[in-house]
Amino acid sequence: MAMDLFFSVQSLLLLSLIFLYSYYFCLHHKKKGSDQGFKTYPILGALPEFLRNRHRFLDWTTEILIRCPTNTAVFHRPGKIHGIITANPLNVEHVLKTNFENYPKGERFIWLLKDFLGQGIFNSDGDLWKIQRKTASYEFNTKSLRNFIMDNVRLEISTRLIPVLNKALETNQVLDLQEVLEQFAFDNICKLAFNVDPGCLGGDGTSGSGFMRAFEEAATLSSGRFMYAFPFLWKIRKIFNMGSEKNLKKSIEIVHEFADNIIKTRLESKDQSKDEDLLSRFITSYDNSPQFLRDIIISFILAGRDTTSSALTWFFWLLSLNPNVEKNIITELETIRTRNRKNIGDGYTFDELRDMHYLHAALSESLRLYPPVPVDTKACLNNDMLPDGTFIGTGWFFTYHAYAMGRMEAIWGKDCNEYLPERWLDETGNCKQESPFRFPIFHGGPRMCLGKDMAYIQMKSIVAAMLERFVVEVQGSDKCPQHLLSLTLRMKGGLPIRVRVR
Repeated sequence: MAMDLFFSVQSLLLLSLIFLYSYYFCLHHKKKGSDQGFKTYPILGALPEFLRNRHRFLDWTTEILIRCPTNTAVFHRPGKIHGIITANPLNVEHVLKTNFENYPKGERFIWLLKDFLGQGIFNSDGDLWKIQRKTASYEFNTKSLRNFIMDNVRLEISTRLIPVLNKALETNQVLDLQEVLEQFAFDNICKLAFNVDPGCLGGDGTSGSGFMRAFEEAATLSSGRFMYAFPFLWKIRKIFNMGSEKNLKKSIEIVHEFADNIIKTRLESKDQSKDEDLLSRFITSYDNSPQFLRDIIISFILAGRDTTSSALTWFFWLLSLNPNVEKNIITELETIRTRNRKNIGDGYTFDELRDMHYLHAALSESLRLYPPVPVDTKACLNNDMLPDGTFIGTGWFFTYHAYAMGRMEAIWGKDCNEYLPERWLDETGNCKQESPFRFPIFHGGPRMCLGKDMAYIQMKSIVAAMLERFVVEVQGSDKCPQHLLSLTLRMKGGLPIRVRVR
């Protein structure tokens, strides 16, 4: 307690000196970048503005990039944090594809997340990344894995999601849809990754609820390290096991224990295993250590649980504001059911899901405005010149801002802030493919997301099952929810809904 108080006082004094210094320069010095880019101060760089806007980081940086001629800005603050933030598709393509080898994840990114993600596929470079990518790429392209995913999603919807919604209907209960979707996605990815059913949605959740809560806290606290004014502050907290770092350590221990127990059991019985889950595939592909297997699986849980649940939460909120879009989705579902002689409640095949062009467009439009991973960062190995003429130096970070890109007139036109699924449809009503560098929601280049098709399968299946049975009434939908910035874009306070029979 005394140690916590000491560091709290020290931090307060340090911040007070910073603000006094900044105030002095506000009065007596002209600030650089007042018309465009980040306002910078001698020695402190953009730190004062960063501290003032840290709570609204996405909107603040979006406003800055909109004002910049090429939608790119240079950012630096104490702690050797120097880099580029961009919403320019040409720069994104250059870094993610054209000059890929010059832009790895980098030591800083890997180091900040290593306690949580270890050396998993989303937190590794070089040969370590290539090995995981090669194995995962092969398996994600197999028909057996696709069928495994389809079967799991259908079963989860019919035995878990719909019963939960029916119960809420009977009792007029207000549900947090974000929590329901996270539980659904968590159960689903655990089956895919471990072939273990935590039973979080609609069950007692005794085998997985603690892990899920710990996983959520670990992701949020790990991402919080990027937002420290001075990097040494979180390092000191870690050394003395205090504050947020103490909580992070406890959460990671729970996550690791849960994963380690499953991996240990699987390794002991691997000769008898006939499972099709990802863990079995990585066990048989290479002679991987239990710790490395744990890192791989944690990364896939992060990708499978947090991204689709985030995407669907924002989608249902947008749908509540746009009843015409909901009507068009219902019409499309009715057309597909009639054509294939299906009844409400029948599961959809892969081909039938692929025929849902308007629903695909509506989901893509939601992802454009509220990307599950709103910013992504690389490191620059050697001095480079970006296509828009911006210099980037050795050791600088490169951040592409997917959230801001969805709000750029230069990319999407003057109606860029409007929710218009029609922008994704061609003259025949089919959904158009978009460049991954204008729409980098699933990354691009060699690191292109392997789970893109799986994500759309899951999202379409959930939306179709819910909308053909229920009217989803979002409570307080007229008020724009706040972001809860973790490793993914969650909705602060969740999304309260009621359901009624359609």
